[in-house]
Amino acid sequence: MTSHRPPVTPEAPKRSARQQFYWQGLHVPFVAPWSDEEPLPTSLIKRVGPDGAEGIAYADEVSGADRRDGNLWVRWPLLRGRGQPRLADIHPLRQRQAMSHMLCMVCATSTFNNDEFRRWGGKHLFIGRDVDGRPIRDGDVTDTPPVCLPCAVEAAEACPHLVKGHTAALVERTEPWGVSGIVYDPRTLRPIPTKTKNGLTDVAFEDPALRWTLAARDVVTLHGCTPVDLSELATLGVAA
Repeated sequence: MTSHRPPVTPEAPKRSARQQFYWQGLHVPFVAPWSDEEPLPTSLIKRVGPDGAEGIAYADEVSGADRRDGNLWVRWPLLRGRGQPRLADIHPLRQRQAMSHMLCMVCATSTFNNDEFRRWGGKHLFIGRDVDGRPIRDGDVTDTPPVCLPCAVEAAEACPHLVKGHTAALVERTEPWGVSGIVYDPRTLRPIPTKTKNGLTDVAFEDPALRWTLAARDVVTLHGCTPVDLSELATLGVAA
């Protein structure tokens, strides 16, 4: 049912800097949704796919817009900067864009072929919350896009989740793993309860539940990970 995308390579297209938004002194991340960007109402039905397997579909589905690699995605408008930012949430389509093209999740500039990328030997910076003192390791699964060094330092000092503790690593490459989304019961078409705070479940491409999943985030695995200290990395960057 699903055609796996190849890993992102340095030949991926570079993206120009996008308009930056600030709210009450905080830099609003590119992947953050705004209050005017509410999920669009939809009606789900069962449908037999090209592979003969049954799964969910929209009653008024437009395959080119609603699916990616055969996976059904949530419908969200793109109205960045409209209303108030919801800093604790993630906009599904911008997250997907940032992950697919390796854009900084805060400023949306490419993390390919810049000074940092070359100085780090062709690696990308990833950060996350430090929940158990465990560093980022090879094979870790994440739905958090990369980040440029200035935005990483800024986020570590301003983001409430990261101020409490964060971990960072330089990563050689990412590989598509699956999606994070809402899994529906094949019999009732009702969402299957989950214990996660965001209500989403990580589903691998090989999982039969994928065809019953309404995707909201791209999920990748990290490879060639080197744990780093952000402060030291920033100091080295200034020295360079």
